[in-house]
This record gives sequence, structure tokens and C-alpha cells, in this order.
Amino acid sequence: MNPPRRLPLIQAPTPLHRLDGLSDELGLDLWIKRDDLTGFAFGGNKGRKLEYLIAAAVAADAEVVVTCGGAQSNFIRQLGAACARYGIVCAAAIMDLPYEDAPPPAKPTRKERTGNLILDDILGIDLRHHADDTWETLYALAEDLAKEYEAKGRRVYRIPIGGSSPLGAFAFYKAVEEISGQLLRLNEPWFDHIVFASSSGSTHTGLEYALHGTETKVRGVACDPEPEIAEDFAKLAEGLDALMGGGRTLTAADFKLDFRFVGPGYGIPSEAGDAAIRRLARTEGIFLDPIYSGKAFAGLLAMSEEGSIGGRVLFWHTGGTPALFVNPPQ
Repeated sequence: MNPPRRLPLIQAPTPLHRLDGLSDELGLDLWIKRDDLTGFAFGGNKGRKLEYLIAAAVAADAEVVVTCGGAQSNFIRQLGAACARYGIVCAAAIMDLPYEDAPPPAKPTRKERTGNLILDDILGIDLRHHADDTWETLYALAEDLAKEYEAKGRRVYRIPIGGSSPLGAFAFYKAVEEISGQLLRLNEPWFDHIVFASSSGSTHTGLEYALHGTETKVRGVACDPEPEIAEDFAKLAEGLDALMGGGRTLTAADFKLDFRFVGPGYGIPSEAGDAAIRRLARTEGIFLDPIYSGKAFAGLLAMSEEGSIGGRVLFWHTGGTPALFVNPPQ
């Protein structure tokens, strides 16, 4: 296999260290992978994917990259920074809270120009803000935006929401290699469980593809309330397998998703997530975000209490810090 082209963005390897206080409290050997500290555009796991995605855009001689997402998208913020690095226009169709079939029962009041929106403005991203509607409508609006630029004669490269493509999943396949190297240097064994926030799917797909068939259990805490998203992950895995040269087939059943911690809906903080943010901050001095990593850590705490995880556990901190200034814990 010829590896995909990569352009450097992040500072890697990101820190991997033990959480001594919570390990004692929970009776686990609990570690954390600090992708909040990638050193790129306020950090976050999306930077890993963008090293490959922006390389593909540059190779395609793109003048404009078009994507879509929620208004407070961590991916759009980091994509805008990556585009700025390589002289490409970044454009995105956004909604405050896109949904699958019906609007969520609880919808927080949104203030303009907070969190990621401030950073998007600084980066000069062409944001097209639309009224809340379905994800399918948002995808169609992104395609309209791409065609608008193409009608002006611009070369457009399309990137799916959250960077969830085979290239994005490949980045997390490689991230497992990064951890293996860190553990070897630390003379530490591999983990029994990895727990993380699972949403658009490339993080989950890359980790499961890399660790499938090993003793490490990959446990995604869902931040989207749609059970069928595992089918999307299986399709991503098929694309990743083709990129890798074939040989490993994953089905939807291979992706372990815990939907108990979604809370009121996608993009809306939860009580359990807010409590988890406070607990990690007040025990270890580490901040989580209310949309993804806070909910994921709430899941880890519950799994520990019910005894469904034990031994050596890794929590993958996927970043998202700017969301704390939009949705502070209540």
C-alpha cells in the first residue's frame, strides 16, 4: 500500500498520561490521550484528519474547499485554519442545530459570534448560515454552495461533514500506531478499553479498524441520537479497507455505541456531561467540552460504576474547548 499524502498541521505525538486522581477514585488504571493539545487552531482530533484531507485538496489544485456542519463545528474551525495555511478559500453551509427527522425537544438560545464562530470569522471562512432543518437539507445546501463557486470558475474540493471520509478514518488508524509507540517508550502494556466521543464516524472507524480482533475493546459514546449511524461507519470502513489494500471487513455490528449519554440531542449539553466536565476539571485540572468529550466522559464514569469497563482504560480527549464559552456547564 502506498500511504496517502500528508501535509503536517499538528504537533504529534499528543500527550498520553495517567490520570492518577481518578484512577484512585474509580479503581481503574485510567489514562488520557490529549488530542485537545494538538497545537493547531485551538486543538482537537480533527487536525489529524485534516493532514490528509488538506493534502488531497492541494493535490487536486483546489481553490475552494466546501463543507458543512453545525454553527459551532470544531471541524469547520480547524478546516478554515488548514485552508489558510495552504492559501485555499474555506466555505461552509451551517445550521445551529441540524437534525435527523424532527427538531430536538430542547433547544438552547444561541448567541451570535461566540465560541467557534468568533474563530471562523477571524479565519475569514465564508459561512452561509441557514435556518435549522434536516441533515439532508444541510448536505444539499453545501452542494449548492459548491456549485455556486464552480459557476464562478473556481476549482472546488468537497469535504464531508466532520471530515468523515476514508482519509479521515485513515488518520485514526495511524493514531493507533502513535499510541503503540508511546506505550513502547513508556514500557506500558496496551489498554483493555478505549472510550471516546463518537459522532460523524471517522474517529470511531479508524480506531475499530486498527484494533479489530485484538483484546482492546473500542467503546464509542454516541453524541448523535440516530442508531443507524453504525451503518454509515461500516461504509466508511469499506472505504478505509480499500485505501489499505483490502483484507478487513467490518459490519455495523462491530461498532460498539452507547446512546445513553446523548442527552437532549445533538449539539445540546446534558446534565451528565456538565457534571463530568466539572469532575475531571476539579480532579485533574483538564477541561472537556459540553457537546462531545463531556458526554463521552460521563459515559466512561457510568461504565466504571456499573462494572462494564475495568483494568487499563484510555479516554481519548477529542478537543472542542471553544464550545465551553458557548455552553458553560449549568
